[in-house]
Amino acid sequence: MINTIYRLVAPKLFEEGYEEVFLEDNVVIRPTHLSICQADQRYYNGSRDPGILAKKLPLVLIHECIGEVIKDNTETFSSGDMVVIIPNTPTEYDHIISENYLKSSKFRSSDFNGFMQDYIISSPDRLIKLPLNINKKVASFTELVSVSVHAITKFSKISHNRKNIIGVWGDGNLGYITSLLLTVFFPDSKVIVFGTNDEKLNMFSFVDKTFKINEIPSGLTVDHAFECVGGRKSQIAINQIIDYIEPEGTVSILGVSEYPIQINTRMILEKGISVFGSSRSGKEDFINTMRIFKNHPIILSYLENIISNVFKIRYLTDINEAFERDFNSNFGKTILIWDK
Repeated sequence: MINTIYRLVAPKLFEEGYEEVFLEDNVVIRPTHLSICQADQRYYNGSRDPGILAKKLPLVLIHECIGEVIKDNTETFSSGDMVVIIPNTPTEYDHIISENYLKSSKFRSSDFNGFMQDYIISSPDRLIKLPLNINKKVASFTELVSVSVHAITKFSKISHNRKNIIGVWGDGNLGYITSLLLTVFFPDSKVIVFGTNDEKLNMFSFVDKTFKINEIPSGLTVDHAFECVGGRKSQIAINQIIDYIEPEGTVSILGVSEYPIQINTRMILEKGISVFGSSRSGKEDFINTMRIFKNHPIILSYLENIISNVFKIRYLTDINEAFERDFNSNFGKTILIWDK
């Protein structure tokens, strides 16, 4: 079978290509809704290290996607089923290390081609059937939600039981999703969000309090914290967390920075703070995310609020327009309705 793919061959330059694929014991999916991630933007704008770009490109972008099953040679799914596709693809099992941290695992739109294709060929174990009547635009960024689910699940296992106040630093998409999920995982805890933009912070209507980082009340502390800022500003966020967290609190770092940052290790030691990082997610996190969607449908309603742009994609120029609009958006997710 010959499949059409849409590759980024250089920053801001997409090219149509063709690739022979083999069905074997796989499922054929037609992508319907895709979502742009910050990682995609770093490739698109060429903001990653030139050596990495030279190694990775050309590359088919996008790792947040849902689609319709066209054919399943394994008879696991039926034609017409809507599925979310897990971008992480493990090649082995380890009873200690999660699939998303195994060096041997491959990740779509990074280690191999992402979802900007006419058809996607996948093994059935990388697919999860979507609930009926789910908002497909929200479902398209299930992967990002699962990343927060993964981080919070790890946090639940290693943090101490005093969770009176949980702080989230970051008023962007990741901070929004993480703080929203924290209200589900820990309904008896107060969730406070710290950010820099009043308009963005007003979106966090479901949390207990929001504060701008230069207007934090005297005496306020948090038991634990999540850093969802990323980039160079993550240094400011992490060091402020260290200042405001109670002794023996746990800090979850989710923000990605392309550059090394300096943090106050002296106070980490003095307070006995636990710091852990998390990246990507695995199948179990997707399953847990679907369970949350089913049991807490209000979550889907809140997630609708962060859809900022929707583009119907028919031509290569539509892809460029979507990426440019997404890059210039101050907040929210850009959804691609794939009509290739």
